[in-house]
Amino acid sequence: MQLAVGSGNPVKRAATARVFPDATVESLPVGSGVSEQPTGLAETLRGATNRARRAHARSDADLAVGIEGGVAGMPAVAAPSRGDDSPRPERVVGADRALVMWAAVTDGDQLSHGGGPTLPLPDSIATRIRAGEELGPVMDDVLGTDNVAKKQGAAGAFTAGRLTRTDALEAAVAAAAGPFLSDHY
Repeated sequence: MQLAVGSGNPVKRAATARVFPDATVESLPVGSGVSEQPTGLAETLRGATNRARRAHARSDADLAVGIEGGVAGMPAVAAPSRGDDSPRPERVVGADRALVMWAAVTDGDQLSHGGGPTLPLPDSIATRIRAGEELGPVMDDVLGTDNVAKKQGAAGAFTAGRLTRTDALEAAVAAAAGPFLSDHY
């Protein structure tokens, strides 16, 4: 089976190759058609969809995969009650913004979407994102590194390496690939 991943990022290719270990996976850089820092679930999903469709249109692959990471506002929720014996409310971590990941898979006839983990952003990073900065460069600055998006990613930093960017994107690709992997659809 031939797959095209709509990105030149080696992490996105590796995540796809994990889901399709017997396939030949080609990286095919294509534009997402969304902002450099997608904001909100809809824009992030649209970026993944555009990448999958564009990669499919530019290749002879059986399947094409688009992956997009973004930052989304989180719905306001009240801290859950801790019972009568502990009336102190918790501080809701990441209540403002979260890192989200979406993938899209298409064969040209069917299109499927799947989401990866949602990780709360630390307040200091969310503040910089709200001010218009992009997550990748902010993470590079905070971590004192370059190209974190091609390494452990923010997911790796926020989970102390327990969930790398490749792991997180693999989950999104696997979710989107379900209709192409399972007979249940």
